[in-house]
Amino acid sequence: MKENIITGFAAVLLLVSCDKNRMILNTLSYYNNSMEGKGYHFGDQLKIPKDVTDNAESISISFEDKETSDMSIDPGFYTLGDNEITFNIKTKDGKALTQDATINVFAKKTEQNISYQVIVEYPHNPKNFVQGFQLEGNTVYESDGEKGSSQMIKYILGTTVPIASTKQSRKDFSEGCTIVGDKVYQLTWQSKKGYIYDKNSLKLLSEFAYPNLLGEGWGLTYDGKKLIASDGSKFLYFLDPENPSELIGRIAVAGSAQKYDQLNELEYHKGFVYANVWQKPFILKINPVTGEVVGKFDFTKIADENGEGENDVLNGIAFKGDHMLITGKNWPKIYQIAIKE
Repeated sequence: MKENIITGFAAVLLLVSCDKNRMILNTLSYYNNSMEGKGYHFGDQLKIPKDVTDNAESISISFEDKETSDMSIDPGFYTLGDNEITFNIKTKDGKALTQDATINVFAKKTEQNISYQVIVEYPHNPKNFVQGFQLEGNTVYESDGEKGSSQMIKYILGTTVPIASTKQSRKDFSEGCTIVGDKVYQLTWQSKKGYIYDKNSLKLLSEFAYPNLLGEGWGLTYDGKKLIASDGSKFLYFLDPENPSELIGRIAVAGSAQKYDQLNELEYHKGFVYANVWQKPFILKINPVTGEVVGKFDFTKIADENGEGENDVLNGIAFKGDHMLITGKNWPKIYQIAIKE
């Protein structure tokens, strides 16, 4: 009889313990889901519900290869944008619980909606599937993509006939390009390598492998010291132009209430990186030190006038003085934009 009572009591304790553990995880899940859309800013605290903390001996958070018991949103631990983390909870009755969650971290300041005026329209070859776009002087350097027809070309702004060109392997899909001194650097999409050309002749000089963390090649620009690349994620990657296979660092990008990924074509100008978002008619103005989006251009009207097909999207950014040049894949025009900030 005693054994039955003890067994029954143990079963009740187990049931209570299981119910309590389920309550802890359900409460934490509800909190995380409610905060995922609202997001956090650096310096905020995770306000773990009392029903969780009262029943926990310890709580820690794992993110990538790091772990912390600090519940503050620390820029040394989290990045801007989405952070896929795991809560590790040790309950007061010795149970180990885990729960995955997404911590969205946003910029503190609201990004400015930047107005502009189209002041000049130039012709552009509508056969060019623009992946990289750079202006030096009055010469356009353009990476023309798509597998089987990828090439690096240059032409005089206002014309459409190349004055130099170099075709790539039929296996390559060319992507972003930028000028560094007397050389042109160009990425490829999924070949995990880039090319370096002589700027004047576009003769191929060498190629380089990507750093491991750079998943694909999308956009490329140069800030005077470092190459800055995108791979369609939320990150900007900083590479050594002397050895582009070496990753110097990376930074995540986000706005004040929105995470941005699929960062594509890039252009550096006067301390900021300008990036378009793949298949969106927007260009972001990004602080490359913090990753915060400080401004945003909406080119919906121009994109609608040029987007006959689903791939005919905004994908070219360059600067002519303080005026921006924009174009897109298979667009018939290049637009010179006066920025009104």
